[in-house]
Amino acid sequence: MHLRLLSSIVLLSALLARTALADPPRAVPASMPQVQLTFAPVVKRIAPAVVNVYTRTVVQAPNNPFFNDPFFSRMFGAPGMRQRVQQSLGSGVIVRADGVILTNNHVVQGATDIVVALSDKREFKAKVLLADPRTDLAVLKIDTRGVKLDTVAFADSDRVQVGDLVLAIGDPFGVGQTVTMGIVSALARTQVSASDYQFFIQTDAAINPGNSGGALVTTDGKLAGINTAIFSRSGGSIGIGFAIPSNLARRVLDSALGGGGVKLAWIGVDGQPVTAAIAQSLGISVPNGVLLKSVYPGSPAARAGLKTGDVIFSVDGQPTNDMQALNYRIATHKPGDVVKLHVHLGRKPDDIKVALALPPETPARDQRTIGGRNPLTGAKVLNLSPAVATELQMPLTARGVAIVAVSAGTPSGGYGFQPGDIVTAVNGQRIGSVAQLIQLLNAANAWDLVVDRGGQRLSLSVQG
Repeated sequence: MHLRLLSSIVLLSALLARTALADPPRAVPASMPQVQLTFAPVVKRIAPAVVNVYTRTVVQAPNNPFFNDPFFSRMFGAPGMRQRVQQSLGSGVIVRADGVILTNNHVVQGATDIVVALSDKREFKAKVLLADPRTDLAVLKIDTRGVKLDTVAFADSDRVQVGDLVLAIGDPFGVGQTVTMGIVSALARTQVSASDYQFFIQTDAAINPGNSGGALVTTDGKLAGINTAIFSRSGGSIGIGFAIPSNLARRVLDSALGGGGVKLAWIGVDGQPVTAAIAQSLGISVPNGVLLKSVYPGSPAARAGLKTGDVIFSVDGQPTNDMQALNYRIATHKPGDVVKLHVHLGRKPDDIKVALALPPETPARDQRTIGGRNPLTGAKVLNLSPAVATELQMPLTARGVAIVAVSAGTPSGGYGFQPGDIVTAVNGQRIGSVAQLIQLLNAANAWDLVVDRGGQRLSLSVQG
């Protein structure tokens, strides 16, 4: 245990000795005073900018807990409901002196009241400027009445390296502000499933419930990421924590301050990782990159000459080995930015430039809640377009009408429809729009429905 701690301190002294060079050399300490260097000055400067976020959410619950059991619900019908208040705790990071705070979307999602507590015990009611479930980031604002607050500056998360020492600051389990130390264990983790734009910094710095939304900072006191998730079988830290990189957090912040919601850039492709077998068939020496399965007509990728079967290896020199990594690299840019891709066109490597854009919303969403008497009554649906498919993380080639919400206690909920389902056919007719779907539902007394759920074809027959 002592040996591991000493090794960490040795690494720390090397990092604190960095010069202003872009890539400074790393050196071991030359004296005992260098070994005894401390995190205290960095923590003292950063800690006031990390806050606690308390939320209060009103939820509906059955009057009788036995009605949670499906057997009792079937026997005695729908239960009476009562309101119940849930309270939760998370963390946040002050990124602007006038009271703008970054945190996780899951910390504030559905909250009716949000209170931010500073490290000096002052408390403020907060309003949500932006909450984006796709990135699991939210931007809050508190009224400081002109008082300037301490802030954390952004690091360039693309410069963070595996082995760098980092500090995690937050309020785990509500015990109070806590600082833990670790290293960057891995970069570009894309299979964590904590957000749609999966691309995480992994660290062994202890992160626990309540740390969500807190700061992962470099040893020079800059924000490397927003602590978001842990891998755990017990609910506590086992040294596998994940943070959203600061470069994506900064894009979401810019969107919040600019108004109009998060507008993430789009390239217009869908693909899969290049496996060893695919690499061999394409003459690629090392299996990496994204093999394009589809390219949306008229998209930025199509205009740049990319076609199905091409491979994207990197964006602006940053490797892309799966769709999550490619989506992340594109999302850190603004619509209109030009990026350089290293690609494999057919069987020939090349560098091309692509001007990014917003995904088109054609056809219009036409979002409606289905009424009447049919199996989809109570479902909220909308037309699919590249914009909707991107938001819902659906394939660009998806066709039909997407279900985005299902109401409990309605036929759509009773028949098991789920958000993310795509209604593709009714009574043998292909569905191309919300208007057509509603017309076919209302014109029938019996329904044969075909639904796409994550690529799986499901059928349902209902007699009126």
